[in-house]
Amino acid sequence: MTPSAIVTGGAGFIGSHVVDALIGEGYAVTVIDDLSSGDALRVAKEADLRELDIVDLRALETVFSEVQPRAIFHLAAQASVVASVENPGRDCEVNVQGTLNVVQAAGKCGALVVFTSTGGALYGDDAPMPTREDRIPAPLSPYGASKWAAEAYVKTWSLSSGIPHAVCRLGNVYGPRQSPHGEAGVVSIFTHHLHTGQTPTLYGHGSPTRDYVYVADVVNALLAASGRSGTYNVATGVETEVATVWSELSNVAGKRIEPELADLRPGELKHSRLDVSLAERELGWRAEVPIAEGLRLTYEALVAEFERG
Repeated sequence: MTPSAIVTGGAGFIGSHVVDALIGEGYAVTVIDDLSSGDALRVAKEADLRELDIVDLRALETVFSEVQPRAIFHLAAQASVVASVENPGRDCEVNVQGTLNVVQAAGKCGALVVFTSTGGALYGDDAPMPTREDRIPAPLSPYGASKWAAEAYVKTWSLSSGIPHAVCRLGNVYGPRQSPHGEAGVVSIFTHHLHTGQTPTLYGHGSPTRDYVYVADVVNALLAASGRSGTYNVATGVETEVATVWSELSNVAGKRIEPELADLRPGELKHSRLDVSLAERELGWRAEVPIAEGLRLTYEALVAEFERG
């Protein structure tokens, strides 16, 4: 019998890559996405796309009951730090209530859940680096707070049901299919600026650091976490300045554009680097793609996407 899986947010950047990987593993995949930021064109034709909002518990339970998934990969989220500051109510509704809905619906069919949380935005600026999973979170934005609250529901439902649910705290994910629109996804934003010849803005004057991790590595971690009960950082353990990302992408593009510099926006971190030793020990996972190679692959793939329109 063909195993089934549900991917919430499966029309999004990371989610669509998870869908592809699950299909490659022989799963029948159902995608749940409200398409507010996702794109139906990203969804593999072999998958079944259901357009609905995870805040709608009744609709969610109907799909779960029909599909009877073995595993659920929960990536649907309000993922913008800036948007969370502007509208914390909606951020809470999607990230907290939506996640509670997912674990409730999952419990009715006994499905495993892998929840994608955030690394940097959760731990705050005062965390020691590299930051381990046992560091008490100190989020600077409503987005980080909502992800922390959602994690609590995932863990609580796992403990009460005995079903192993995993939380994966992602570093700054980049790669093909990432949207250049909005404030998230600096690699895709910089790539678009280089492709179109626009001047970028480097917030924090280019000095903030992030733990950038290539999307294919993230997908491997999420699949490895399915069936595990725990919280895992999914990153590289290496911090890279925003200015370095711009410089590396400029080298790949063979272009020189002088960026504008600006202060950090509300809720944004100064520095982030995650300790990934737990995922290495318990999941047998580690990031394989170095940032120079990942930036080159991403630039080439995104430029091809931009040119296709």
